[in-house]
Amino acid sequence: MNRSRPKIRGSAAIVLMILCGLLPGMVAASGDKICDVAADLALGNEDYPEAILLHRRLLQSHPHNALAHYHLGFAYGMMGLKPKEINEYRTSVGLGLRSWDLFLNLGLAYLDQHQIAQAIHALQTAAELGPEHMETHFNLAIAYESRNRLVDASREIAIAQRLAPTDPDIANMSAIIYAKAGDRQRAHQIWQEIARHAPDYEPAAINLALLNASGFCDSQPSSLSEAPCAPARATYHFAPAR
Repeated sequence: MNRSRPKIRGSAAIVLMILCGLLPGMVAASGDKICDVAADLALGNEDYPEAILLHRRLLQSHPHNALAHYHLGFAYGMMGLKPKEINEYRTSVGLGLRSWDLFLNLGLAYLDQHQIAQAIHALQTAAELGPEHMETHFNLAIAYESRNRLVDASREIAIAQRLAPTDPDIANMSAIIYAKAGDRQRAHQIWQEIARHAPDYEPAAINLALLNASGFCDSQPSSLSEAPCAPARATYHFAPAR
């Protein structure tokens, strides 16, 4: 299955930027949070090796700084160092940092490592802390779908659609959930709608072709948990990583 997970990487980098209006190399404290401008500037400029070096240097003198561990984990993740990324996020959580984007990125890292139960737990926390953010509900739907928890997946993708009603990735995921539940007519309708409104959106075109090749049921299920016909055997195409 092509399951390149959606990411918050680009927008999270903005969330992670905590520029204090100081000169590079200076450190400012706010409670138990310390912001090193040079380290965060490297992170914002996507110079991840430099960001890792500077955040590690900061943690030598401030080892209990939760925010610095979070930023270091993010930089590790962008370098593909997933175990280190997860470890730094967990350290940050253990030190008391609770922000929706931290738990979202922790959940995404777990998804990358196919640790679905841990991903669901982290993403549930992200949804509790920041229920207004579409990305959390979208990725939580993906995690639930991978465990065949289709009612839960449907609930989360519906929330994501309310928050971002024109996003084709969300509509595509909704159709995948319907198809997996056996309601391939509804999936067909959604993919046709995407194809009309976003003709260059490749996943919908691929999935529509797969669905047409496999056929779909005439009867309609009364709910996602009581589909009257067998789910499609095709492996549907997920949206490309954001």
